[in-house]
Amino acid sequence: MKQQKRLGFVLALILAAVLVLSACGNKAENNAGTNAGADASSGNAAASNPLSGKKIALIMKYNQGTFSAQYIDGVTKQVEKFGGKVTVLASDNDLNKMVTNLDTAINQKYDGILLDHGTADSLTNGVNKALAANIPIVAFDSGLSIEGVTSLAQNDQMLADKTLEAMAKDTGGKGNIVKVWVAGFPPMESRQITYASFMKKYPDIKEVAQFGDANQAQLDAQTRMEAILKKYPEKGSITAVWAAWDEFAKGVTNAIKQAGRNEIKVYGIDLSDEDLALIQDPASPWVAAAGADPSSIGQVQVRYLYQKLHGDKTDATVQIEPVFVSRDALPKDKKVTTADLGEYVQGWGKSEQGNTDYLKELEQSAGK
Repeated sequence: MKQQKRLGFVLALILAAVLVLSACGNKAENNAGTNAGADASSGNAAASNPLSGKKIALIMKYNQGTFSAQYIDGVTKQVEKFGGKVTVLASDNDLNKMVTNLDTAINQKYDGILLDHGTADSLTNGVNKALAANIPIVAFDSGLSIEGVTSLAQNDQMLADKTLEAMAKDTGGKGNIVKVWVAGFPPMESRQITYASFMKKYPDIKEVAQFGDANQAQLDAQTRMEAILKKYPEKGSITAVWAAWDEFAKGVTNAIKQAGRNEIKVYGIDLSDEDLALIQDPASPWVAAAGADPSSIGQVQVRYLYQKLHGDKTDATVQIEPVFVSRDALPKDKKVTTADLGEYVQGWGKSEQGNTDYLKELEQSAGK
């Protein structure tokens, strides 16, 4: 009797153990199935958006002024809309530092690289190294002509032509002018080509001074313009200033206003919110400028980089067409910014250049 009870107890223990092991096994299988499903779901999501999650390096020669700030904003927001992340590597107007930043981006295996300014001589070796590592590159105003690289630029000769011709019209094709410009930058060199032709076309327009320094550009332009105004103190001795960069235009505008020499008119290149405020100010000598939306430039540059990441063959060069903005075209009772400038100046605003159907789908997917 005792043996039967003992045997029944042992059988009960064995049965309980079997039930526990069976339950654990079913739980493990269920968990494995759930995890496998999650992994498959994750894999499908990644497969449906292979361009999402990219690390992008933006390497800039310099990042001074509001134009650069709005350009960076355009780049950053567009990459984020694509589900990626941007790291800005600024080079403080030092080409050697820019070369080092490019090497850093390559060694850290960024998925794509955007270049802002620089020169072909300084960047070619690093760019070729990046391409050998299968890292795509899109450059803005860098003067690069390398197979596999898309070079983005404003139409610099058109920028110069629009502002110079406006100056000639306003001055009657004669007068003494000051030129603010600096060599060694591809966009500046292109603008100089147009300037040289312009001076031959209008022999009664005389250049009485020229200067320009990219380091602390606005402050340097103001200081040098103050010295020139002292050299030419009589009203009418200087008719106008042509500034090949908005940082220069802001500097000379400050100097002219402080000297009370508002008979001198300023014509600039590039446009930002700060620039528009000065152009709209009736007490400001800065009356007109030509430029492209800096934020849109950044967006377009990112789109071409993502085309490359998609495996597309992109154009070797992409031109951003500028617009001309004069004070007369802007309202007198409202402050205009780059966000609403398109309401008053045809051709300004959000650009669809470089966009594709799959990039629009990526943006919608990343937004979810």
